[in-house]
Amino acid sequence: MTLNHSEETHANLVARLPQVTGRELKEWFGAMDDGPAFGRFDEKVHWLEDEYGLPHGYARAVAHEYDLARAARRR
Repeated sequence: MTLNHSEETHANLVARLPQVTGRELKEWFGAMDDGPAFGRFDEKVHWLEDEYGLPHGYARAVAHEYDLARAARRR
């Protein structure tokens, strides 16, 4: 999975996430842990958009960070 925007844009989206959504990144991770199990990245993004009304860029940022955190936990 690759980002469709620059690393700088991604970092800005993650930094603004609490202000825009009212939730910290770890809270979004909890929502994803409690939600359905999706194998594909785009399924996670669409679920965040549909279930929580997240704008596409923020949904992609959350899903990307979630996948990175899960991969780090497996090590």
